[in-house]
Amino acid sequence: MTRPAPRPRRRSVPQRRAPLEFRQSGCPLTRSGEELHSDTPHNRVKPEVSMRISVVVDGTRYSDDVEPRTLLVHYLRERIGKVGTVSGCDTSNCGACTVHLDGRSVKSCSVLAVQADGHEVTTIEGLAHDGALHPVQEAFHAHHALQCGYCTPGMIMQSVDLLGENPDPDEQQVREGLEGNLCRCTGYQNIVRAVQDAAGRMREGSAAQAGGAR
Repeated sequence: MTRPAPRPRRRSVPQRRAPLEFRQSGCPLTRSGEELHSDTPHNRVKPEVSMRISVVVDGTRYSDDVEPRTLLVHYLRERIGKVGTVSGCDTSNCGACTVHLDGRSVKSCSVLAVQADGHEVTTIEGLAHDGALHPVQEAFHAHHALQCGYCTPGMIMQSVDLLGENPDPDEQQVREGLEGNLCRCTGYQNIVRAVQDAAGRMREGSAAQAGGAR
């Protein structure tokens, strides 16, 4: 008796892969490799939320729409071009991004732009007036209180705030007042000398103004 010939095995058909451009773009796909419909919940993109803020920076008022998550340092640098304020650690440790908010020093990487709405911000670029440097800027230049210069804008802004609270600090008080601002180059010696020199310059300036007003 002749045995029947074995039935041929069915060849498995490999699953059709999506075109390469879809796979590389990360576009959501169905199992057949077709793009999901744009109206499906999986593929729906939520609209960006923005808030309108109005803030005075270095004497000029700016009004912009910003995302609620935008940091003040990024708003200053990327939206209005105040690149003198630098972005360092983004963790509020180094103090390189220090600016003044309503006259008091803050680390702009830890402040949201929307929190500055209706307030006044002063950056390192707003310290000089009529072409004359601030006494702290002059003292930093005179004592070469910098090396790479990256920390200098924040260091100067914190020094101005320090001298606003204590017009005649001793060395230890200067060091304590600047403990939130890090410098990896100078060893702080010339920075401390510069701040104390600036304190003397500011006291002399205040005395001269008081004498001229009499």
